[in-house]
Amino acid sequence: MLLKIHHAAIICSNYECSKRFYVETLGLRVVAEHYRAERQSYKLDLALPDGGQIELFSFANAPARPSYPEARGLRHLAFVVSDIEKSRQDLLAKGLLPEPIRVDEYTKKRFFFFSDPDGLPLELYEQ
Repeated sequence: MLLKIHHAAIICSNYECSKRFYVETLGLRVVAEHYRAERQSYKLDLALPDGGQIELFSFANAPARPSYPEARGLRHLAFVVSDIEKSRQDLLAKGLLPEPIRVDEYTKKRFFFFSDPDGLPLELYEQ
């Protein structure tokens, strides 16, 4: 029945900061941007090269994430990259502090975690 993941939705605390992070730092393409006045909320649709999307929302007074990263619910969001070392160096050059590269004990693929502006755990996973 299920074919693929269409999108993941993220609620941010600072819309402009998070928009800049996902568009400029991570390089996602803006598909659509809407301001919903009745909710005082933005909805930004961002595209990945494979057709998957991120929906970035802003809501006033959204509660903080309870813990990192083992809160109930979404644990982290992972993206595939072709060059794990270059990707980590690119993030370091942009002022981010990614964790060291690790090796998945089952797949033997390399990966690392880093955070978005709200502390959401993101993972880059070697193709």
